Amino acid sequence: MKLLNTKNLAALSLTAAMGMASTSAMALAFPDFQVDEGSVPGGTVANVFTADKITGNYVEIATFDPAGTFDVSIQWQAGQFVANDGTLPVVTQLGSFGPGGYGLYALFQGSGTFATVGSVTTFNFASGSLGLYLDPSQNTTFTAPATGNVAWTTGNTGDDILIGTGSILSGAGTLNPTLSTCVPGAGINCGSFGTTSSFELTNAGKLYFISPDPFHNLVFNSGQLNSFVPVGTQEINGSMDAIFGQRTVPEPTTVALMGLGLLGLGLRRRKA
Repeated sequence: MKLLNTKNLAALSLTAAMGMASTSAMALAFPDFQVDEGSVPGGTVANVFTADKITGNYVEIATFDPAGTFDVSIQWQAGQFVANDGTLPVVTQLGSFGPGGYGLYALFQGSGTFATVGSVTTFNFASGSLGLYLDPSQNTTFTAPATGNVAWTTGNTGDDILIGTGSILSGAGTLNPTLSTCVPGAGINCGSFGTTSSFELTNAGKLYFISPDPFHNLVFNSGQLNSFVPVGTQEINGSMDAIFGQRTVPEPTTVALMGLGLLGLGLRRRKA
């Protein structure tokens, strides 16, 4: 009878762990969010819409150290909101030159390690931070830094608004110039990268991103790498998309079940 209870506890522990893994996987889906463009200062057209992805282009300055570390400073310009699991463009005022038009951009700095084996280079992020901004007048200027460990310089930012901040939690990328998708001579789509960062809205951001409430606390960025040589300081450009997700905390019951399961496994090991 005691052996049967031990087995049951072990099964409960496995079930709880599988439940947690499922929850983590779900965070990588395309959750919806709502935007209220009427909250942008100076806007004259109210527009509330639902989307699940933001697409855009980026330019980054990356500095590679011979010791195998790198620093990157990225400037990203949002170009479009997309819905229906990233398949349906949404009509918005982002980038419009008419009434209510505005810009949306992000600045990101990160660092990590890299290694090249043959022609393939892999990257792993260790730390980083980001800021997401509204540009109501669409007149912000950007000046690239000399090295990847320095932030971009911005101008005409008197009316810009910080709406979200975050810190990198994980990230990796691969550069492979020999890929069939890497167009000879142009170096397009020679690799990819992805990062997961925490995300927190400012008070102004809560007026722009209105749902869910509280808002998603993760942002997943994924992009493609055009060809470059990971030596010294490089200017790299490409496309990068962003989706949001929710980092969940296990329910107390789940934690308790896992604890009981581990206890059961411990008892079983002692008897063995």
